[in-house]
Amino acid sequence: MATFLYKLGRLAFRRRHFVALIWVALLTLAGVGAASAPPAGTTSFSIPGTEAQKAFDLLEQRFPGQSADGATARVVFKAPSGEKMTDAGNKATVEKTVDELADGSEVASVADPYTGKAVSKDGTIAYASVRYDVSGMELEESTKHALEDAAEQARDAGLTVEVGGDALQAVPETGATEIIGIAVAAVVLVITFGSLVAAGLPLLTALIGVGIGVSSITALASALELGSTTSILAMMIGLAVGIDYALFIVSRYRAELAEGREREDAAGRAVGTAGSAVVFAGLTVVIALVGLAVVNIPMLTKMGIAAAGTVAIAVLIALTMIPALLGYAGRRVRPAGAKGGLLGRRRRDGKDGAGKAAAEKAGAEKETGPVKANLGTRWASFVVRRPLAVLLLGVIGLGAAAIPASDLELGLPDDGSQPTSTTQRRAYDLLSEGFGPGFNGPLMVVVDAKGSDAPKDAFTQVSDEIKGLDGVVAVTPPAPNKGGDTATISVIPDSKPSSVQTEDLVHAIRDAGGDIKADTGAETLVTGSTAMNIDVSEKLNDALLPYLVLVVGLAFLLLIVVFRSILVPLKAALGFLLSVMAALGAVVAVFQWGWLSGLMGVEETGPVMSMMPIFMVGVVFGLAMDYEVFLVTRMREAYVHGEKPGQAVVTGFKHGARVVTAAAVIMMAVFAGFIGSSEAMVKMIGFGLAIAVFFDAFVVRMAIVPAVLALLGKKAWWLPKWLDRALPNVDVEGEGLRTADERGSGPDEDRELVRT
Repeated sequence: MATFLYKLGRLAFRRRHFVALIWVALLTLAGVGAASAPPAGTTSFSIPGTEAQKAFDLLEQRFPGQSADGATARVVFKAPSGEKMTDAGNKATVEKTVDELADGSEVASVADPYTGKAVSKDGTIAYASVRYDVSGMELEESTKHALEDAAEQARDAGLTVEVGGDALQAVPETGATEIIGIAVAAVVLVITFGSLVAAGLPLLTALIGVGIGVSSITALASALELGSTTSILAMMIGLAVGIDYALFIVSRYRAELAEGREREDAAGRAVGTAGSAVVFAGLTVVIALVGLAVVNIPMLTKMGIAAAGTVAIAVLIALTMIPALLGYAGRRVRPAGAKGGLLGRRRRDGKDGAGKAAAEKAGAEKETGPVKANLGTRWASFVVRRPLAVLLLGVIGLGAAAIPASDLELGLPDDGSQPTSTTQRRAYDLLSEGFGPGFNGPLMVVVDAKGSDAPKDAFTQVSDEIKGLDGVVAVTPPAPNKGGDTATISVIPDSKPSSVQTEDLVHAIRDAGGDIKADTGAETLVTGSTAMNIDVSEKLNDALLPYLVLVVGLAFLLLIVVFRSILVPLKAALGFLLSVMAALGAVVAVFQWGWLSGLMGVEETGPVMSMMPIFMVGVVFGLAMDYEVFLVTRMREAYVHGEKPGQAVVTGFKHGARVVTAAAVIMMAVFAGFIGSSEAMVKMIGFGLAIAVFFDAFVVRMAIVPAVLALLGKKAWWLPKWLDRALPNVDVEGEGLRTADERGSGPDEDRELVRT
């Protein structure tokens, strides 16, 4: 691995014009594809194998032409203080609005509040239901404007009017904080490298990688039914890993220059060593993201694969474009520790004198004694001296942060989680005020009586059975289809859609359906957005353990190959579990309990998004392994080269702590930038990933990992001999490159190496 990547790095350095041209061409091609692609159409949200999905499919089959997946809108009217919606003037305004809405070309139907019994008991609130022929994402802008104009005209007549439903759903915005995150990353890079050029390389390559990835997603969005959230998450993860991967290679390149190597050789060795870590770190992220397919929710699978593709592009760019750009930068990227001046100006017949000067400086330091240890070295030395205390403090701290996770409640966001500034949220609140909290989450019961001898009796029995259940406010009469073998019944709970009481009611209806089927032969199914959300949450919960086993198991095997150890990968996996549980605890504290909710822009607390735990497990595991591979690889490199276990830990921190710290701060800044998104899902994921990186990088990898390695000593690197012989030697630490150097390989040997 190291030898192949060494050759790749040197080749990219020499053929930099060709490499740069390829990546610019790919970016241009992706951009043209995105610009010329049709707009994204409907995003199907299906959950195969669930009762809600089965009922939804049955509705499309038995009730054709009713646009079961069409957009909906509820235009909610509230009378002025002291008046009622049944007053003549207010009634005339509503009927005029209904007539205007019915004229729309994409409108399938409009229900008049007065004929559809959609006026509250106190007469102050009414609503008109609008159903469209196409989904919310496919609605023409003129249709949306017509809906907004009709509502505005009713407001001008003196009524309070708000619009709920998905007809006015907008593409989520990330806000200015995303730009702030990138700016913070730029500042950290400048501080780390002390050079604008060196700092600019990771940013430039990350933006190119994300540009290619997001443009490709946009180009394929219509064909593959990719939602807007898919590209945002791909951008979030692609930016973070793209900057980090490039950061590690540029940092290693500067370290190789400081060892006295020529620039081309330094680029090759940086890619051969740090690049090997990038490959395996990227593999763990890709495994974690692609592994989301085991949940069998198409939307989540597409999100994972799209983000994994962006990560793969980031790895390829780091391995090829970074050495190419280093070739363009020349002496403007200085050796580690160099401050410019003489080091930056010397030349030597095509060779840079910076390396020689740095080597002479290193030799002088060796004779006069060690230079002052950096912060990473001092911290690692402290941990090695007090490993047990550091380990206990880290574990107890993360355990305390994880406590709120025991109160985790899962659900999917609805209009009730929207900011109070939106018309959807205000419509939600008006409906709750006028008709009760359960009105915003009606349950649709589908009765399939095709196998029943008396379908009408079956419909009546189901309706009567539901009326007798606790937590039911209203049940509409059965509405059969033309064939008379299927009917729908709307059930209004007395609790809000995301409550535990509503979930219990769904299960109670389904349990009652089992007895009804035994009596009548009719099958009772519960669907609707509320039931769909409940089924999604349960499906994700059931898939979490198999997903953990798959992802952690595959990555565990991969890390055994990388580190040639059993205990180091085991420790990495256990440390990850600590950090992800602590991160989930923080998410519960902010988004469910409301701690610091104002600071985070959370206007409405409630259940944590149901896909958050499994998505966080996937992404955080991949990112956690990044730091594990980058940091511990340097420790293993020192150990393989003859250092004692404790000293190897210190050496690993000496070379890697500053860069890992910078990488973690950058990744946190990028993720935190998405907290400003208008989409509740993106906001929650941005916060969760940012806090997870903090816990994993600074508590697990910087404290718990060195403490455990210090306690284990040589046992940390133990591997059964039979397994050692069976495993392939990927040489992540670059031992093969060191051996070639010790043989004194010159240009002839290098050419032979390239040929082989």
